[in-house]
Amino acid sequence: MSIADKVILITGASSGIGAALAEKLASKYPGVSLVLASRNREKLTAVAEKCRQLGSPVLVVSTDLKEVAQVKALASEAIANFQKVDILVNNAGYGQMGPIELIPPEAAREQFAVNFHAPLILTQALIPIMREQGGGRIINISSVGGRIPFPAGGIYSCSKFALEAFSDVLRMELKAFNIKVSVIEPGPVITDFFRVAWEKVQQVIPNHKQTPYAPIFANIEAIDSQLELLGWTAEKTAEGIIRAIIAKNPRPRYILATGGNILIFMMNKVFPTWLRDAFWKRFYGVDKVEAEWKQTKKS
Repeated sequence: MSIADKVILITGASSGIGAALAEKLASKYPGVSLVLASRNREKLTAVAEKCRQLGSPVLVVSTDLKEVAQVKALASEAIANFQKVDILVNNAGYGQMGPIELIPPEAAREQFAVNFHAPLILTQALIPIMREQGGGRIINISSVGGRIPFPAGGIYSCSKFALEAFSDVLRMELKAFNIKVSVIEPGPVITDFFRVAWEKVQQVIPNHKQTPYAPIFANIEAIDSQLELLGWTAEKTAEGIIRAIIAKNPRPRYILATGGNILIFMMNKVFPTWLRDAFWKRFYGVDKVEAEWKQTKKS
Protein backbone atom coordinates (compact mmCIF):
# COMPACT_ATOMS: atom_id res chain seq x y z
CA MET A 1 0.00 0.00 0.00
CA SER A 2 1.32 3.44 -0.93
CA ILE A 3 1.45 5.70 2.13
CA ALA A 4 3.24 8.75 0.71
CA ASP A 5 -0.01 10.75 0.84
CA LYS A 6 -1.17 9.40 4.22
CA VAL A 7 -1.45 11.08 7.61
CA ILE A 8 0.00 8.92 10.39
CA LEU A 9 -0.50 9.67 14.09
CA ILE A 10 2.09 8.15 16.45
CA THR A 11 1.91 8.36 20.24
CA GLY A 12 5.03 8.01 22.36
CA ALA A 13 7.02 9.50 19.48
CA SER A 14 9.71 11.37 21.42
CA SER A 15 12.02 8.39 21.90
CA GLY A 16 12.43 4.64 21.45
CA ILE A 17 10.19 2.80 19.01
CA GLY A 18 7.97 5.82 18.33
CA ALA A 19 10.85 8.12 17.38
CA ALA A 20 12.48 5.41 15.25
CA LEU A 21 9.18 4.75 13.48
CA ALA A 22 8.62 8.44 12.70
CA GLU A 23 12.12 8.91 11.31
CA LYS A 24 11.98 5.73 9.21
CA LEU A 25 8.61 6.67 7.75
CA ALA A 26 9.88 10.14 6.82
CA SER A 27 13.01 8.62 5.30
CA LYS A 28 11.35 5.81 3.34
CA TYR A 29 8.20 7.68 2.29
CA PRO A 30 9.02 11.36 1.63
CA GLY A 31 5.94 13.50 1.93
CA VAL A 32 4.09 11.28 4.41
CA SER A 33 2.43 13.54 6.99
CA LEU A 34 3.09 12.84 10.66
CA VAL A 35 1.32 13.75 13.89
CA LEU A 36 3.73 13.14 16.74
CA ALA A 37 2.55 13.03 20.35
CA SER A 38 4.40 12.69 23.64
CA ARG A 39 4.75 14.40 27.01
CA ASN A 40 8.35 15.49 26.36
CA ARG A 41 7.97 18.42 23.98
CA GLU A 42 11.71 19.11 23.73
CA LYS A 43 12.53 15.57 22.55
CA LEU A 44 9.42 15.50 20.39
CA THR A 45 10.45 18.71 18.64
CA ALA A 46 13.89 17.27 17.90
CA VAL A 47 12.35 14.17 16.29
CA ALA A 48 9.94 16.35 14.32
CA GLU A 49 12.78 18.48 12.97
CA LYS A 50 14.59 15.40 11.67
CA CYS A 51 11.40 14.28 9.93
CA ARG A 52 10.83 17.71 8.40
CA GLN A 53 14.38 17.71 7.03
CA LEU A 54 13.50 14.42 5.32
CA GLY A 55 10.51 16.05 3.64
CA SER A 56 7.57 15.21 5.91
CA PRO A 57 5.02 17.74 7.16
CA VAL A 58 4.85 17.28 10.94
CA LEU A 59 2.41 18.37 13.62
CA VAL A 60 3.77 18.20 17.17
CA VAL A 61 1.20 17.81 19.94
CA SER A 62 2.50 17.69 23.50
CA THR A 63 0.17 15.23 25.20
CA ASP A 64 -0.09 13.63 28.63
CA LEU A 65 -1.92 10.42 27.79
CA LYS A 66 -3.12 10.04 31.38
CA GLU A 67 -5.38 13.04 30.80
CA VAL A 68 -8.58 12.25 28.88
CA ALA A 69 -9.05 15.85 27.74
CA GLN A 70 -5.54 15.97 26.28
CA VAL A 71 -6.06 12.69 24.42
CA LYS A 72 -9.26 14.01 22.86
CA ALA A 73 -7.52 17.29 22.02
CA LEU A 74 -4.77 15.34 20.23
CA ALA A 75 -7.33 13.80 17.87
CA SER A 76 -9.01 17.16 17.29
CA GLU A 77 -5.74 18.95 16.52
CA ALA A 78 -4.66 16.24 14.08
CA ILE A 79 -7.95 16.47 12.16
CA ALA A 80 -7.98 20.28 12.24
CA ASN A 81 -4.45 20.43 10.85
CA PHE A 82 -4.56 17.68 8.19
CA GLN A 83 -8.35 17.17 7.78
CA LYS A 84 -7.86 13.43 8.18
CA VAL A 85 -5.93 10.66 9.92
CA ASP A 86 -5.28 7.54 7.84
CA ILE A 87 -3.17 5.49 10.24
CA LEU A 88 -3.15 5.51 14.03
CA VAL A 89 -0.21 3.93 15.84
CA ASN A 90 -0.98 3.56 19.55
CA ASN A 91 2.63 3.15 20.59
CA ALA A 92 2.99 4.95 23.93
CA GLY A 93 3.33 2.72 26.95
CA TYR A 94 5.52 1.71 29.86
CA GLY A 95 5.93 -1.19 32.27
CA GLN A 96 4.90 -1.12 35.91
CA MET A 97 6.93 -3.91 37.49
CA GLY A 98 6.51 -5.55 40.86
CA PRO A 99 4.35 -8.21 42.58
CA ILE A 100 0.65 -7.38 42.35
CA GLU A 101 0.27 -7.21 46.14
CA LEU A 102 2.67 -4.27 46.26
CA ILE A 103 1.31 -2.13 43.41
CA PRO A 104 -0.69 0.81 44.83
CA PRO A 105 -4.11 1.39 43.23
CA GLU A 106 -3.02 4.75 41.80
CA ALA A 107 -0.03 3.12 40.06
CA ALA A 108 -2.32 0.46 38.55
CA ARG A 109 -4.72 3.17 37.36
CA GLU A 110 -1.87 5.09 35.76
CA GLN A 111 -0.64 1.94 34.02
CA PHE A 112 -4.05 1.34 32.47
CA ALA A 113 -4.53 5.04 31.69
CA VAL A 114 -1.46 5.08 29.45
CA ASN A 115 -1.39 1.52 28.09
CA PHE A 116 -5.12 0.96 27.56
CA HIS A 117 -7.45 3.90 28.17
CA ALA A 118 -5.49 6.36 26.01
CA PRO A 119 -5.57 4.02 22.96
CA LEU A 120 -9.28 3.42 23.63
CA ILE A 121 -10.15 7.13 23.79
CA LEU A 122 -7.96 8.10 20.83
CA THR A 123 -9.34 5.27 18.70
CA GLN A 124 -12.93 6.18 19.55
CA ALA A 125 -12.22 9.79 18.53
CA LEU A 126 -10.72 8.81 15.17
CA ILE A 127 -13.05 6.01 14.01
CA PRO A 128 -15.70 8.44 12.67
CA ILE A 129 -13.19 10.33 10.48
CA MET A 130 -11.68 7.07 9.20
CA ARG A 131 -15.14 5.73 8.36
CA GLU A 132 -16.08 8.96 6.60
CA GLN A 133 -12.90 8.97 4.50
CA GLY A 134 -13.45 5.35 3.39
CA GLY A 135 -11.05 3.44 5.62
CA GLY A 136 -7.96 3.50 7.76
CA ARG A 137 -5.51 1.51 9.85
CA ILE A 138 -5.14 1.10 13.59
CA ILE A 139 -1.86 -0.36 14.83
CA ASN A 140 -1.74 -1.16 18.54
CA ILE A 141 1.67 -1.78 20.07
CA SER A 142 1.24 -4.54 22.61
CA SER A 143 3.97 -6.91 23.79
CA VAL A 144 4.87 -10.57 24.07
CA GLY A 145 3.78 -9.84 27.66
CA GLY A 146 0.31 -9.32 26.24
CA ARG A 147 0.18 -13.02 25.38
CA ILE A 148 2.30 -14.52 28.17
CA PRO A 149 1.83 -13.29 31.78
CA PHE A 150 4.84 -13.48 34.05
CA PRO A 151 5.57 -12.77 37.74
CA ALA A 152 6.48 -9.20 38.68
CA GLY A 153 4.90 -7.90 35.49
CA GLY A 154 1.28 -8.63 36.29
CA ILE A 155 -0.18 -5.13 36.04
CA TYR A 156 1.74 -4.47 32.82
CA SER A 157 0.53 -7.75 31.31
CA CYS A 158 -3.04 -7.00 32.40
CA SER A 159 -2.94 -3.69 30.51
CA LYS A 160 -1.53 -5.38 27.40
CA PHE A 161 -3.98 -8.30 27.58
CA ALA A 162 -6.74 -5.66 27.62
CA LEU A 163 -5.19 -3.97 24.57
CA GLU A 164 -5.09 -7.33 22.77
CA ALA A 165 -8.80 -8.00 23.42
CA PHE A 166 -9.63 -4.43 22.41
CA SER A 167 -7.77 -4.95 19.13
CA ASP A 168 -9.47 -8.27 18.36
CA VAL A 169 -12.92 -6.79 18.90
CA LEU A 170 -12.10 -3.69 16.84
CA ARG A 171 -10.84 -5.84 13.99
CA MET A 172 -14.26 -7.50 13.75
CA GLU A 173 -16.39 -4.42 14.38
CA LEU A 174 -14.57 -2.12 11.94
CA LYS A 175 -14.12 -4.46 8.98
CA ALA A 176 -17.32 -3.19 7.37
CA PHE A 177 -15.80 0.31 7.24
CA ASN A 178 -12.49 -0.83 5.70
CA ILE A 179 -10.65 0.03 8.92
CA LYS A 180 -8.00 -2.63 9.47
CA VAL A 181 -6.59 -3.40 12.90
CA SER A 182 -3.30 -5.10 13.77
CA VAL A 183 -1.45 -5.81 17.00
CA ILE A 184 2.33 -5.58 17.22
CA GLU A 185 3.94 -7.79 19.88
CA PRO A 186 7.58 -6.85 20.46
CA GLY A 187 9.83 -8.79 22.77
CA PRO A 188 12.70 -7.00 24.54
CA VAL A 189 13.64 -3.79 22.72
CA ILE A 190 16.81 -1.81 23.40
CA THR A 191 15.19 1.40 24.63
CA ASP A 192 14.72 3.12 28.00
CA PHE A 193 11.90 0.66 28.84
CA PHE A 194 13.78 -1.30 31.50
CA ARG A 195 15.41 1.80 33.03
CA VAL A 196 12.03 3.52 33.30
CA ALA A 197 10.46 0.34 34.69
CA TRP A 198 13.11 0.09 37.40
CA GLU A 199 12.74 3.79 38.26
CA LYS A 200 9.00 3.19 38.63
CA VAL A 201 9.67 0.32 41.03
CA GLN A 202 11.81 2.56 43.21
CA GLN A 203 9.17 5.31 43.19
CA VAL A 204 6.13 3.13 43.73
CA ILE A 205 7.65 0.46 46.03
CA PRO A 206 10.50 2.27 47.84
CA ASN A 207 10.79 -0.47 50.49
CA HIS A 208 10.87 -3.35 47.99
CA LYS A 209 14.05 -4.85 49.49
CA GLN A 210 12.32 -5.20 52.87
CA THR A 211 9.35 -7.18 51.54
CA PRO A 212 8.95 -10.97 51.27
CA TYR A 213 9.43 -10.49 47.52
CA ALA A 214 13.01 -9.19 47.79
CA PRO A 215 14.44 -12.10 45.72
CA ILE A 216 12.14 -11.15 42.84
CA PHE A 217 13.46 -7.60 42.76
CA ALA A 218 17.03 -8.88 42.76
CA ASN A 219 16.17 -11.06 39.78
CA ILE A 220 14.46 -8.21 37.94
CA GLU A 221 17.66 -6.14 38.01
CA ALA A 222 19.72 -9.04 36.64
CA ILE A 223 17.16 -10.28 34.12
CA ASP A 224 16.51 -6.91 32.51
CA SER A 225 20.17 -6.54 31.53
CA GLN A 226 20.18 -10.12 30.17
CA LEU A 227 17.01 -9.56 28.13
CA GLU A 228 18.50 -6.48 26.51
CA LEU A 229 21.19 -8.75 25.04
CA LEU A 230 18.39 -10.52 23.14
CA GLY A 231 16.59 -7.30 22.37
CA TRP A 232 15.88 -5.80 18.99
CA THR A 233 16.87 -2.25 18.26
CA ALA A 234 14.10 0.33 18.07
CA GLU A 235 14.93 0.72 14.38
CA LYS A 236 14.49 -2.99 13.66
CA THR A 237 11.21 -3.00 15.55
CA ALA A 238 10.06 0.06 13.58
CA GLU A 239 10.71 -1.83 10.34
CA GLY A 240 8.36 -4.56 11.55
CA ILE A 241 5.66 -2.02 12.32
CA ILE A 242 6.06 -0.50 8.85
CA ARG A 243 5.43 -3.94 7.34
CA ALA A 244 2.04 -3.95 9.07
CA ILE A 245 1.32 -0.39 7.95
CA ILE A 246 1.99 -0.98 4.26
CA ALA A 247 0.59 -4.52 3.95
CA LYS A 248 -2.40 -4.72 1.62
CA ASN A 249 -3.94 -7.34 3.89
CA PRO A 250 -2.26 -6.90 7.27
CA ARG A 251 -2.12 -9.83 9.68
CA PRO A 252 -4.01 -9.59 12.98
CA ARG A 253 -0.70 -9.99 14.85
CA TYR A 254 2.98 -9.42 14.22
CA ILE A 255 5.39 -10.95 16.74
CA LEU A 256 8.62 -8.94 16.72
CA ALA A 257 10.95 -10.95 18.92
CA THR A 258 13.74 -13.44 18.38
CA GLY A 259 12.12 -16.84 18.87
CA GLY A 260 8.88 -15.13 19.84
CA ASN A 261 6.60 -17.35 17.79
CA ILE A 262 8.09 -20.50 19.30
CA LEU A 263 8.01 -19.08 22.83
CA ILE A 264 4.34 -18.11 22.64
CA PHE A 265 3.39 -21.43 21.04
CA MET A 266 5.24 -23.48 23.64
CA MET A 267 3.96 -21.47 26.60
CA ASN A 268 0.34 -21.25 25.50
CA LYS A 269 -0.16 -24.48 23.57
CA VAL A 270 2.41 -27.11 24.58
CA PHE A 271 3.56 -26.73 28.18
CA PRO A 272 1.07 -27.77 30.87
CA THR A 273 0.21 -25.01 33.31
CA TRP A 274 2.31 -26.43 36.13
CA LEU A 275 5.43 -26.55 33.94
CA ARG A 276 4.89 -23.03 32.60
CA ASP A 277 4.39 -21.75 36.14
CA ALA A 278 7.54 -23.52 37.33
CA PHE A 279 9.57 -21.97 34.50
CA TRP A 280 8.49 -18.41 35.23
CA LYS A 281 8.78 -18.82 38.99
CA ARG A 282 12.39 -19.92 38.60
CA PHE A 283 13.12 -17.26 35.98
CA TYR A 284 11.85 -14.42 38.17
CA GLY A 285 12.96 -15.73 41.55
CA VAL A 286 9.55 -16.69 42.90
CA ASP A 287 10.98 -20.09 43.81
CA LYS A 288 13.41 -18.29 46.14
CA VAL A 289 10.52 -16.44 47.75
CA GLU A 290 8.81 -19.78 48.37
CA ALA A 291 11.96 -21.35 49.79
CA GLU A 292 12.69 -18.42 52.12
CA TRP A 293 9.08 -18.29 53.30
CA LYS A 294 9.07 -22.02 54.11
CA GLN A 295 12.32 -21.59 56.04
CA THR A 296 10.84 -18.67 57.97
CA LYS A 297 7.75 -20.66 58.91
CA LYS A 298 9.89 -23.58 60.10
CA SER A 299 11.98 -21.36 62.32
